[in-house]
Amino acid sequence: MNNEHKTAWEKCLSVIKDNVPASSFKTWFEPIVPVKLENRVLTIQVPSAFFYEYLEEQFIDILRKTLQMVLGIGAKLEYNVVMSSAEVKGNAPFTVSYPTNNNSKITNKSINIPLLVEDKAFIKNPFVIPGIQKLQIDPQLKLHNTFENFVEGDCNRLARSAGFAVAKKPGGTAFNPLMIYGNSGLGKTHLAQAIGIEVKENFPDKVVLYVNANKFQTQFTEATRNNTRNDFLNFYQMIDVLILDDVHEFAGKEKTQETFFHIFNHLHQMEKQLILTSDKPPIELKGMEQRLLSRFKWGLTADLQIPDFETRMKILRNKVYKDGISLTDEVLEYIASHVTNNVRELEGALISLLAQSMLNKMEITIELAASLINKLVKNSKCELSIEYISKVVCDYFNMSADVLQTKTRRREIVQARQIAMYFSKSLTKFSLANIGAQIGNKDHATVLHACKTVNNLIDTDKSFRTYVEEIGKKLEM
Repeated sequence: MNNEHKTAWEKCLSVIKDNVPASSFKTWFEPIVPVKLENRVLTIQVPSAFFYEYLEEQFIDILRKTLQMVLGIGAKLEYNVVMSSAEVKGNAPFTVSYPTNNNSKITNKSINIPLLVEDKAFIKNPFVIPGIQKLQIDPQLKLHNTFENFVEGDCNRLARSAGFAVAKKPGGTAFNPLMIYGNSGLGKTHLAQAIGIEVKENFPDKVVLYVNANKFQTQFTEATRNNTRNDFLNFYQMIDVLILDDVHEFAGKEKTQETFFHIFNHLHQMEKQLILTSDKPPIELKGMEQRLLSRFKWGLTADLQIPDFETRMKILRNKVYKDGISLTDEVLEYIASHVTNNVRELEGALISLLAQSMLNKMEITIELAASLINKLVKNSKCELSIEYISKVVCDYFNMSADVLQTKTRRREIVQARQIAMYFSKSLTKFSLANIGAQIGNKDHATVLHACKTVNNLIDTDKSFRTYVEEIGKKLEM
């Protein structure tokens, strides 16, 4: 069997792996399956249209250069996208193709697109409204909710990247609708509005509207009471980019769901962009019609997770920089390690700390931060990470945390590495293998040896025991 396509792709991967972050390589390149190689045209299979869109958006340069390096000048890439049929009554086959650059193309696939015949009797001609030439409305966006102010991290990278792609081509990507979900306070509204703001900057003539599900429900109730439901429908069907926040609030409201179902169908069929937010993914939403939930799954569903320590630090640093405030890393690290539930609480703690300092004319110290956070946060017990422990240990010995990852055998660095391993084992639930992987890329046996060494030195070396006790107090603050 001719495996030249596999060999060629393996060579490409070896180059790409050295030029993209490990997390990106695992997410976006490992799932790709090489299909065939003919006349320097390499065909690869990707799991979704969104996957293709993202590769073309983010990695086209490295793909182009790598192909030319491996296959020579004139090499091209062809995508074979796995598409699933929409399981909707009344579907008809429809061939879809995607825009491509000069070096790649996407193989057409036959998929099912709902014709929405059932809606035509309900929505006759929503665009004929006497006296209205152009819809002029306030998009209801808060101007500070921009992409620039939305700090990127592992917890939100997919959702942010997808949102940015939507903003550059609303209604023209594979992720329509874009559904963003996550717990309260993680930035769903901020990200959804950032997309709207970016769309207005890129396409000033497009009609963008942000509306909360509760407000939509209230408007619908009033329209029903005043017998103006058709006007309500006509208005929403003229939106180019509709951002509906907290769609889970529609649970149990059958008439509202039915109305939004028709609005959704019309906008989607007209290639208008829908952006939804929810506290849960579609599969977990209760009290919602299945036909509506199925439509939520047509595009991309992306989650926002609790930010890790590194992202929380970036959020705090971004906030103090924007506000022109100077705080020590020690204070920021204390806040980031104790306020862990969501971004809203994190920023709220910082604002409260600044207000306390200004009103009482007090210097912002770690003691003041500890006193305030204990009052603000129900459970202010520090969420310790291996990264944070390593940082505290290295700060104590006045060295950079990066040195723990080196192979140096200098006594002071080896000692710091062993202490970091010791506290990581005693204060976290991580396995020995995980601790070793994050501290110097060591194996579990090295971590076990480090913990035994630290315990022995605590019993026999007074100075060393003092080091460990003082670092322990800093970690317990």
